[in-house]
Amino acid sequence: MGELKQRGRIWWIRYYRNGRRYEESSGSAKEGDAKGLLRLREGDIERGVAITPKVGRIRFDEAVADVLNDYRTNRKRSLDDVERRIERHLKPFFGNRRMASITTADIREYIDSRQKQTTVVRKAFTFIGRGGTPRYVPEQRRTIAGVSNAEINRELTALKRMFNLAIQAGKLLQKPHIPFLKEDNVRVGFFERDQFLAVLAHLPGPVRPAAAFAYHTGWRIDSEVLPLQWRQVDFGAGVVTLDPGRTKNGEGRTFPMTMALRGLLKEQRDYTDAVQRRAGGVCAQVFHREGRPIKSFRAAFRSACALAGCPGRLLHDFRRTAVRNLVRAGIPERVAMQMTGHKTRSVFERYNIVSVGDLREAARRLDAQGL
Repeated sequence: MGELKQRGRIWWIRYYRNGRRYEESSGSAKEGDAKGLLRLREGDIERGVAITPKVGRIRFDEAVADVLNDYRTNRKRSLDDVERRIERHLKPFFGNRRMASITTADIREYIDSRQKQTTVVRKAFTFIGRGGTPRYVPEQRRTIAGVSNAEINRELTALKRMFNLAIQAGKLLQKPHIPFLKEDNVRVGFFERDQFLAVLAHLPGPVRPAAAFAYHTGWRIDSEVLPLQWRQVDFGAGVVTLDPGRTKNGEGRTFPMTMALRGLLKEQRDYTDAVQRRAGGVCAQVFHREGRPIKSFRAAFRSACALAGCPGRLLHDFRRTAVRNLVRAGIPERVAMQMTGHKTRSVFERYNIVSVGDLREAARRLDAQGL
């Protein structure tokens, strides 16, 4: 049974859970308030809710520390990104409030404030000048009115994770409804074969094999293609593998060598052997510049796209193109997902990919019905 006890003017409650005694201040000088809190705690204990005197008192800063620790212990690569979003946007708005005091209305107010913000960005971009020569205009400033729904949703995801972790730890009993915004995330950037060849011709020699590999496999360039090592290439078995620690979803991956892919890797192997003979050392990287790892080739890619007549393309368009090519070739979606490393089928909705074979089959069935 619980008890009430007055200390000075403030009433305290005492209750027991699993044989352990807890004492908690009601924060009120009214005995009735203390009785109500005691009944609430005893009811929660009866329902098996993990109750401690600290429940509901967790503040925003403590929730931030918990979510960052969760990202660190699970070795999530988005740690830096979520930390930046919290420090720049969430923390200035919610301050050090108690998490239990944050309501859905507060979250909607946060969304409204973010949508009204303007951002000044500095971006170096390329455009075609006279004679087809690309010109670079550095440090161009432009103002973006408002923030995209996708950006706000990433911030709300971090906030939602804070609430979930607090509930799991018994520091909070419930969370408010967090309304997410609709995103227009259908991807439209694809490379046709002739466009790809045109861009490839304008890329520097050392990075062409990496770009071609990404075009065929759809693997992520920065985290999966450029760090690829020769130990992951098996010419005998005819496969290229990715270690689980290198993939976004934490799962290993295997891609079979097509004739084009095998020829590309054979040429790169010969080039690597020649570099090793000249340098007298060992080069573990598949893609490199005379034995030196390639960290990025985004600037060269932008220039090549401009010269090839398809400016504004992204390196990620190789990934979208590879998925579409696999589906067009009649590869089952489940197999295509395993080859490219997509964990859920939602990629096909986001990339707006439809198999040409499916369309032809639909037309055949309509013809058969005379429709």
